[in-house]
Amino acid sequence: MFLYNLTLQAPNAINQAILGNFSGTRQQELIVSHISRIELLRPDTTTGKVHSILSHDVFGVVRSLAVFRLTGASKDYIVIGSDSGRIVILEYNPTKNVFEKVHQETFGKSGCRRIVPGQYLATDPKGRAVMIGSMEKQKLVYILNRDIAARLTIGSPLEAHKSHTIVHHCTGVDVGFENPIFACLEVDYSEANQDPTGEAFRETEKMLTYYELDLGLNHVVRKWSEAVDRKANMLIAVPGGTDGPSGVLVCSEDYVTYKHIGSATLAVPIPRRENPLEIKDRGVLIVSGVVHKMKNSFFLLLQSEEGDLYKVTIDYTGDTVNEIKIKYFDTVSVASSLCILKSGFLFVASEFGNHHFYQFEKLGDDDDTPEYSSKDFMMTDGERLDTRVYFKPRPLENLLLVDELASMAPLTDAKVLNLMDEDTPQIYALCGRGSRSTMRILRHGLEVTEMAVSPLPANPTAVWTTRLTADDPYDQYIIVSFSNATLVLSIGETVEEVTDTGFLATTPTIAVQQLGQDALLQIYPQGIRHIRANKQVTEWRAPGGRQIVRAATNRQQVVIALTGGELVYFEVDDSGNLSESHVRREMSGNVTCLSIQPLPKGRRRVRFLAVGCDDNTVRILSLESSSCLEPLSMQALSGVPESLVMIDMPDQLSEGSLTTLYLNIGLQNGVLLRTVLDQTSGQLSDTRTRFLGARGVKLFELNMAGNPAVLALSSRPWLSYQLQSRIHLNPLSYDALEYAASFISEQCLEGVVAIAGNELKIFTIEKFGQVFNETAVPLTYTPRRFVVNPVHKSIAIIETDHQTFSPSAKKKKLEKLGFKDEAEEDGLDPAVFGHTRSEPGKWASLVRILNPSTGETTFKLDLEHNEAAFSLAVLNFAVDAGELFLAVGTASDLTLAPKSLASGFIHIYKFVNDGLGLEFVHKTAVEDVPHALLHFQGRLLAGIGRILRIYDLGKRKLLRKCENRSIPTSIVTLHNQGGRIVVGDVQESVHYASYIASDNKIVVFADDKAPRWITCSAMIDYDTVAAGDKFGNFFVDRLPQKISQEIDEDEAGSKSVGKGYLHGAAHKVDLVAHYHVGDVLTSLAKASFVAGGREMVLYTSFLGGVGIFIPFQTKEDIDFFQTLEMHMRNEMPPLAGRDHLSYRGYHVPVKGTVDGDICEQYNLLSGDKKRMIAEELDRTPAEIQKKIEDMRIRAI
Repeated sequence: MFLYNLTLQAPNAINQAILGNFSGTRQQELIVSHISRIELLRPDTTTGKVHSILSHDVFGVVRSLAVFRLTGASKDYIVIGSDSGRIVILEYNPTKNVFEKVHQETFGKSGCRRIVPGQYLATDPKGRAVMIGSMEKQKLVYILNRDIAARLTIGSPLEAHKSHTIVHHCTGVDVGFENPIFACLEVDYSEANQDPTGEAFRETEKMLTYYELDLGLNHVVRKWSEAVDRKANMLIAVPGGTDGPSGVLVCSEDYVTYKHIGSATLAVPIPRRENPLEIKDRGVLIVSGVVHKMKNSFFLLLQSEEGDLYKVTIDYTGDTVNEIKIKYFDTVSVASSLCILKSGFLFVASEFGNHHFYQFEKLGDDDDTPEYSSKDFMMTDGERLDTRVYFKPRPLENLLLVDELASMAPLTDAKVLNLMDEDTPQIYALCGRGSRSTMRILRHGLEVTEMAVSPLPANPTAVWTTRLTADDPYDQYIIVSFSNATLVLSIGETVEEVTDTGFLATTPTIAVQQLGQDALLQIYPQGIRHIRANKQVTEWRAPGGRQIVRAATNRQQVVIALTGGELVYFEVDDSGNLSESHVRREMSGNVTCLSIQPLPKGRRRVRFLAVGCDDNTVRILSLESSSCLEPLSMQALSGVPESLVMIDMPDQLSEGSLTTLYLNIGLQNGVLLRTVLDQTSGQLSDTRTRFLGARGVKLFELNMAGNPAVLALSSRPWLSYQLQSRIHLNPLSYDALEYAASFISEQCLEGVVAIAGNELKIFTIEKFGQVFNETAVPLTYTPRRFVVNPVHKSIAIIETDHQTFSPSAKKKKLEKLGFKDEAEEDGLDPAVFGHTRSEPGKWASLVRILNPSTGETTFKLDLEHNEAAFSLAVLNFAVDAGELFLAVGTASDLTLAPKSLASGFIHIYKFVNDGLGLEFVHKTAVEDVPHALLHFQGRLLAGIGRILRIYDLGKRKLLRKCENRSIPTSIVTLHNQGGRIVVGDVQESVHYASYIASDNKIVVFADDKAPRWITCSAMIDYDTVAAGDKFGNFFVDRLPQKISQEIDEDEAGSKSVGKGYLHGAAHKVDLVAHYHVGDVLTSLAKASFVAGGREMVLYTSFLGGVGIFIPFQTKEDIDFFQTLEMHMRNEMPPLAGRDHLSYRGYHVPVKGTVDGDICEQYNLLSGDKKRMIAEELDRTPAEIQKKIEDMRIRAI
């Protein structure tokens, strides 16, 4: 088995976001890190939308990001700290739209290690140095400067190491142009390490330490150190120099403290939420913060772990700080990073769930929220008062949500199902944490935003939009053609019918074009109507007895096809008249479609015309005056061409010319072909084929994502467009359309107007590059697992949250405190403010039945008695075969560390109301947490801790039938085919077991050679299992066929038991594939996305990624892609400095798998490198690109 890995949707969780001017313009941009990928986002301050400009896989773990600007420069650099053991400085090149590596300096071993720097990055605010630090001991400072050519230079690393020291945070202190200073939060554990009594540990202090880089002596010294609160977790630099008093804010539990050399310490308590259910001994921590400088002032926004934002202002005179003030600002989702733009926007990179882009409505200065000052909480001796202050949370007042970036992290479970009977299956995924959780239904296709739908008097046949003059920025008319009439609509504030346009309204229309400088053209079956700006009309009549059947136009040239296959060519002359060419051409068959090359700016005519005939051919004809309508080339097709579109796309292949001319051919049998048309000779080459649907393919030219694009309409609409130097072909998640045209107006710069039935629709597409669009259904708690009722197609979900009040526990507590239920929380939305936190060991859990077609919850059952649900299964028992049951595994009074529980339970419910409700049958106590349940031969197979047990249905509880206690740790996954059971153990990989019915026993006969911490698994076939572990590895284990046959033939089970080998089972499975995905896998499924397509393994990951493993079918393909992967590793080493081969083999060497993501970066190489690799592979660059594209097309 050999696999090809492809990412369909990259993980969208953000672990760090930075703000800067990376393009060198005044516009601020964001760089976000998605762990193993970095992305450039550009907020549009006029519309409030955030657009993705560039996304690049770094094949490593990005641990820290920092923005860096040399003094006096206008462009920012990106500094990356990763697991590569190197510091990397990148620059964004806006002309090529790529990240370029400026410097890469090695300082240590690769991997995320305690003492190898990369975890922390701190830059000097004046752009002179950068510190990269590790969690323990090592810190390195690099001096950055510029050479004569104004290029960035980097000095040798200066050490600021301190052994036996754990570092909690680093930041650069703003000291103006004095020697750069870096502040670190450190704990020295050398004494605690030597003292067995634990006394030294209790007395260990956390220190705030200043490291000064002496630019004169070129070394780093420890300048100042002072003890801070033991629970301090974060430092935020206060502006200095001419902007502020300098120093740092130390964020600790319940307090924010200002510290600086020679300054008085000031502390202010962090306000807490007013809540009667508050746990008094639980502190409040700050988890993220941002400083925003304005013309003569600055403020800080800090965020607590509840998501509350606090505005902190500092009152100072000169370098002396008088007081710090703090007040509640607003509540947003908990962020890993906050960024404030100068244009008045706040970007919140959420820790979990969607990321948000807010606009500041006001700065919260004039509201009645209480403000707390350090003056009221500091005693005369410099000690702080130990008091608590409170605020009342409220909905957003100072911020307004303007955009949202989808993120599926954390994704806990997913399945590939077709519950809606659509063309392609959907992915149902459980996402989110706590009250912001959702179930998301992912459909293959681009998301469409519908702007208007209006009914028409009859079913139209075609639609066009046109401008009135060549200089108009927007379309002025929509022309709709019916079988016997033409309707002209004017575009303004509203869309209204107009009659005085010069268009002939009593006939159907074949084509419409804005011609020359200010004329319009209407082509109809009987002739051509040339309408001048002064409404003067010139007519050209079709010869007697013949009609115009097809037409192709641009602003200067017109070609028509008459019945019988005769072509007539017209050009606009210097006086603006339409003059007919003296040459006509008879085609060999009837003309079914025409397309003329689009007219580039500044050109009077183009050279090529494409003609499709019913003899299954497309011919390219010349439009040169010397060889007018002469054939240049021909392509034979597999069906009759329905539609043709020629478009110029920004160059992919040929260096030198700026664009590549593509001929798109839609066939009546539902196939789309894309062929490269040589711009000098007119020859056709490099044909790509894709089946789109059952209907003939109609093609329309549009402008999308800033480039020309093609909309293909078959049984569903598809869009072919270019994004980040790759041509994408994606379906639209929209109704089937019959005809379309581009629509450009003031409100909608890249719109589409289309007809479906008797409706006119206007829509736009915004989120390019996303393979899936999603529908979200909100949930109550963190979803754990879900199953599908196979008969009624309903979904059962279990949701469980730790340290959360269940509704009944909350009600009891409030009654105990004497509160009425209504008065308790002012109706605050839990989706924004979260659920009320409880103490450890308290759980809130429920079982939900969802109707997937409507997204509504049809049944919800809250679990009582502090029970938490962990597993579920749909099954039918042999004793009651007519009914469907739901088994739910729960634990009561569970504490996680150290693990203990009162009891485990298996609840049995019966499906009622056509699968939309549940009826409780009984519950059975078990000795441990049931983490895995499975339907098995008309019984229930349960993994209860380390016990594998079979139950049958009894009247009052489940009846034990058989068990096996030889699984080492804890069962987390179960699968079966026939009598074979595959068990996934939390620590000890997979075990193969067999149920021997005659003896009523379960025998484990094979296991893995190596321990693996299983998170999910799937049976690929009877002998093969694919699984993922908690370190981000994917692997495939296979039972040797000979052993498999022996076990199946051995009815007595003697061979199964055998003699244990290596403290385990008698036989061992073989490892056939191993690959480091880089994220914890949460689900695996064998699926096929394309109708009649190949089966593959689809996986989802914790951070929201979706990917696939495609099995290769030929040895030739394996050799080709392995060689290409090897060349790509050498020619395009990963951006962050990590070695690609060692990254994909992070814990175990990569085996039997090719990384398709690095192969797809072939498109990003320069022409010379593409040709060099192509020569090594004995192919052309076009052939290599076609093979890479074919692998993706096979998948989705």
